[in-house]
Amino acid sequence: QVQLQESGPGLVKPSQTLSLICNVSGGSITTKPYTWNWIRQPPGKRLEWMGAIYYSGGTYYSQFFWSRISISRDTSKNQFTLHLSSMTPEDTAVYYCARALDLVQTTIPEWRDFDSVGQGTQVTVSA
Repeated sequence: QVQLQESGPGLVKPSQTLSLICNVSGGSITTKPYTWNWIRQPPGKRLEWMGAIYYSGGTYYSQFFWSRISISRDTSKNQFTLHLSSMTPEDTAVYYCARALDLVQTTIPEWRDFDSVGQGTQVTVSA
């Protein structure tokens, strides 16, 4: 059974870049047909889909993060990484990495859109 685990800083200052790593075990990030996603849930709000990297390495980003997001991967370590620049307090959220069988077709997904989800990591943006 595939397992995902997020790691990264819990506190980020405004204007800084957030970098989160998702370590994957029990399955390869190059296995068809999966996408490997970053999602987040701000306090009191719904899930937000941020972007994904395909098993093939192609990337897809939500229009709401397009200008400041990038997702990369290291297949030798079986991990993928989120970079989100120009952080503001509105980016405070629990960030999750998740696997899906295909590209998530909505920016406001449900948990059922993913077959495996990490436990999440709280990121707070504050000076």
